[in-house]
Amino acid sequence: MNIRIISLFPKMIEDVLQYGVLGRAKKNHLLSFKYINPRDFSKDTHRTIDDRPYGGGPGMVMKYEPLSLAIKSAKEGLSDSCPVICLGPQGKLFDQETAKRFSRLPGFILISGRYEGIDERIIESFVDEELSIGDFVLSGGEIPVLAVIDAVVRLIPGVLGDESSAKHDSFMSGIFDTPHYTRPKEIDGQSVPEVLLSGDHERIIKWRAEQAIGRTYLRRPDLIKKLNLNEEQKTMIEEYLKNHLLYDQ
Repeated sequence: MNIRIISLFPKMIEDVLQYGVLGRAKKNHLLSFKYINPRDFSKDTHRTIDDRPYGGGPGMVMKYEPLSLAIKSAKEGLSDSCPVICLGPQGKLFDQETAKRFSRLPGFILISGRYEGIDERIIESFVDEELSIGDFVLSGGEIPVLAVIDAVVRLIPGVLGDESSAKHDSFMSGIFDTPHYTRPKEIDGQSVPEVLLSGDHERIIKWRAEQAIGRTYLRRPDLIKKLNLNEEQKTMIEEYLKNHLLYDQ
């Protein structure tokens, strides 16, 4: 997969991508990164990439000219099926389904915004999708860019040591993952649930399914509303609530 990143601070992104799963994937030639700085396409001696907004208002806006040239440069060598994606608070919420869709692409271009935003004509002329990672504002798009890359790349076959890991992640089936425990069996007065020590795989599978859907019901009821629950899942939620003394609350 070829990922092109347009950012005023490419080093912020490049340094992080050297580590962990992403760093190994790069070393194994499963993906490549290219960084494009819009400043390199500014025509004036000060390498200006922003200006005051028309109509007045606070802050500065990233200019059309250097950004458009940066995008054209990023597109070189990529197929037409590689979309241009802009990260910003006005975008559609990035979720696991979007990550899965992107993981099947040969590549994509990510634009990291700064200041008050970018000239809207860039969005209209070049951007295929606007995405947001949540209903909050950051100083720039570098952190959202890293979040999108991490979420997408780990779904590419061969990136994770155990590919089944991704299949059991939270949101892969529309709900949370199950809680996890490791050694020691007891610590600070807390014990691993007995069912996980039983060796009864059928009970363990049922317990994990109940925990996953029950936790989702309590913490993210909006996700539950999107599901077409069957009778078994409804029963699991009821059992989960009973066991957590929340049934009548």
